[in-house]
Amino acid sequence: MKKIEINEDFIRIIISIIFLILGLIFSNNVILLTISYVFVSKEVYYNAIKNIKGGEIFDENFLMIIATLGAFYIKEYPEAVLVMLLFSIGEYLSDQAVDNSKKTIVELMDLRSDKINLKSKGVVDVSEAKVGDVFIVAPGEKIALDGIVIKGKSHLDTSSLTGESVPRGVSKDSEVLSGTINLEGMLEIKATKIFETSTASKIIDIIEHSENKKTKTEKFITRFSKIYTPIVVLLALLVVIIPSLLGADFDTWLYRALEMLVISCPCALVISVPLGYFSGIGRSSKEGILVKGSNILDDLLTVDTIIFDKTGTITEGVFEVTKIHSINNNEDELLKIAVAAEANSNHPIAKSIKKAYDQKINCKITNFKEISGSGISCNIDKDKILVGNKKFLEKNKIEIENNKEVGTIVYIAKNNQFLGYIVISDKIKENVKENLNDLKNEGIKSLIMLSGDDDVIVKNIANNLKLDKSFGNLLPQDKVDILNSYKKNTKVAFVGDGINDAPVIKLADVGIAMGGIGSDATIEASDIVLMQDKLEKLVDVIKISKTTKKIVLTNIIFAICFKVIMLILSIFGITPIWLAIFADVGVTLLSVLNSLRIFKTKI
Repeated sequence: MKKIEINEDFIRIIISIIFLILGLIFSNNVILLTISYVFVSKEVYYNAIKNIKGGEIFDENFLMIIATLGAFYIKEYPEAVLVMLLFSIGEYLSDQAVDNSKKTIVELMDLRSDKINLKSKGVVDVSEAKVGDVFIVAPGEKIALDGIVIKGKSHLDTSSLTGESVPRGVSKDSEVLSGTINLEGMLEIKATKIFETSTASKIIDIIEHSENKKTKTEKFITRFSKIYTPIVVLLALLVVIIPSLLGADFDTWLYRALEMLVISCPCALVISVPLGYFSGIGRSSKEGILVKGSNILDDLLTVDTIIFDKTGTITEGVFEVTKIHSINNNEDELLKIAVAAEANSNHPIAKSIKKAYDQKINCKITNFKEISGSGISCNIDKDKILVGNKKFLEKNKIEIENNKEVGTIVYIAKNNQFLGYIVISDKIKENVKENLNDLKNEGIKSLIMLSGDDDVIVKNIANNLKLDKSFGNLLPQDKVDILNSYKKNTKVAFVGDGINDAPVIKLADVGIAMGGIGSDATIEASDIVLMQDKLEKLVDVIKISKTTKKIVLTNIIFAICFKVIMLILSIFGITPIWLAIFADVGVTLLSVLNSLRIFKTKI
């Protein structure tokens, strides 16, 4: 509801209250009470007519109109006005609560900037900026577009984007995302995306459209209310007709039937259930977890098997030298030879070896030849050097020393003599073991790891982490086949880095991407994006899903039970009609407030 509409509603309610009081003062003056009714019921009649034109006859507005007109018919004028007034106040307060909750979520995701300070034009509308434009971000300002730092050094507050409280350091050539806040120095940034495709815009768009992806519970409530309301109207008619035919007072049973209509209003369910799920999505966003629809929160609770990619998910994805073994006990010399041989290679393994040696190498390298999937052959000064895997050296008739090392092993030979080997390993991420145990505690039955790495390496990591199963030496299609085999018997979530694993993420019952918020492929393929490379966020979103479901079910049970009790009381004529509507409004507001508890609940 827009601001001007809220103001109009408020004014109508105040005017209605004034005329109601005047009507009561002047001995239930029909004219004054009617004026009060007309003022407060305008919006209700408007909504009812609009819905009838749209083919939706039996809604809460229709129920209130029948109930109040019936009250006028039996000359219960004050009650008719009071019922409509209480209903309108309840609707107004509910709209306010819902709007405020959505504003809270928007504020949590307040990533978008309206203006940008272009170096060439000054401050302009952010929509005017183009890819390649250089813009200036002062300390305290929000970064408007994704880009690369070309000048300056600072720390960024990324909490609104990732949920991470620790500021991230940036300098020249650092990639930065829109929605983050510059904390310190002046930055000049070259835009890599326009406003519509920036990270901030993509996230906000997903949050705003998440309401469209309904859960089974939400769909059921919608269907239920469409069937339920006509049944209530029919029952109310029977409550009037049957006792009247048996000789009971018509007006008495009409009054009780009107009470039934008021009590049966499904507002509490229709408002609180969608709001509960939307609040769950908002809480996830606050924790740095992007959930693409309320249905995902429910789907996540059905998952009992989680399959992980290894590199970048379980492990750091950064290879480093973990061991150097020289048969002559000269590890420095062995590393120096390996670095010299790998000097002209851009292979990740070569980069890891070069990174381990921080000194300059002055030697003449000739006859350099890199054999894909095998290794490197070259001459260093006058010596023939071979650096590569076991098969490569054996092919060159070099006898190598057997070992049981776990990792990628690079063997080195000089002038056909074996010198030793270097072990390169990918480190397991911090706290992964604890995170996996937490997933088990949350009800996940099976944890599985897939990787294209050597099966020995994969199994060693799996044993270390106590995973239920692991598969190594996999091609991309192999990952798809394994996932499909598990999907036949169980609900499966797949967790990957979001880029290379996009096909598998898309195929899973719930696809989860880690730290891939800057990737279009990630956002497109996944159901959930963990904006930090931390598995603990996966544990958090499962806990949020459970809390959301619990609160939604509490609202449903509370609303239905309370209404059943009130219906029984109304049949026996115990509750006046104005108290019935007061109770209905109270249930709605309590359900709304309960939904908002998700933001305060500890996870």
